[in-house]
Amino acid sequence: MSRIGKKPVAIPSGVEAKIDGDMLSVKGPKGTLTMGLSDLIDYKLEDGAISVKPANDTRAARNHWGMQRTLVSNLVEGVTDGFSKVLEIKGVGYRAQAQGKKLKLQLGYSHDVDLDVPEGLEVKTPDQTTVEISGIDKQKVGQFAAEVRRWRKPEPYKGKGIAYRGEYIFRKEGKKK
Repeated sequence: MSRIGKKPVAIPSGVEAKIDGDMLSVKGPKGTLTMGLSDLIDYKLEDGAISVKPANDTRAARNHWGMQRTLVSNLVEGVTDGFSKVLEIKGVGYRAQAQGKKLKLQLGYSHDVDLDVPEGLEVKTPDQTTVEISGIDKQKVGQFAAEVRRWRKPEPYKGKGIAYRGEYIFRKEGKKK
């Protein structure tokens, strides 16, 4: 039994949820998100909540149960509050600058790295060493943050690179004489 899957997803006021065939659409103050529904799971819209139950008693249905409930929860949370990730850049000469729908990174390479911001995401740079990525789709926010971080992962000796805010960087000691 899935502890997460048992809990219904509450729909706050101002949010509409609709099940059309094999699609679930959730509309809220920040926008609209849709998700394809799994055949292994039964979705029910009842008294201000979406309940998720396995369609049958197979192992595969039970395996999908908790994950599908979390995906539905992410849709509801995305259209109400949205999601954000904050990246911090550490290193001499490393900096970032948001320019409209582009993110310009200077990371010690011979050229600047220009990244196109995906549709539905907003990127801000409050200062040169901080990048804030926000949007309503949790997967897109996390994916773009990972793509930015990939250009210069934090290294263990000096801690230089792009790290998530609050991420612990395991530091190593240098060579001994």
